[in-house]
Amino acid sequence: MEYNTAIPIYLQVMNAIKRDIATGRILPGDKLPSVRDLAVQYSINPNTVSRVYRELEMEHVCFTRRGTGTFVTEDEERVAQLREDMAKELVQGFLAGAQLLGLSSAEAAELLRRYDAETS
Repeated sequence: MEYNTAIPIYLQVMNAIKRDIATGRILPGDKLPSVRDLAVQYSINPNTVSRVYRELEMEHVCFTRRGTGTFVTEDEERVAQLREDMAKELVQGFLAGAQLLGLSSAEAAELLRRYDAETS
């Protein structure tokens, strides 16, 4: 993973895990890698991974079972909400960029429709 120096590493790893959950690459109830394994996978400090898991637990994205590991929430509604929240962030970023270009929301939506039609 290429890290963006402007964003804390733990946030980038959190976002990668949340993206994998939102896209179905990691399913509800799946066991996440151990702290040590994830640290090796991302070439980061195990303390950073511990923070990632703590933060994901506070967001109710995962939970830890003592002695068995960390698991993705089994709450399908929470996973759906996570996906919607991530989609909203994408839309907000797109609309902010479109506004900088002087496009209205309607013009930006039309641009999306045209692009989708061209690529479908």
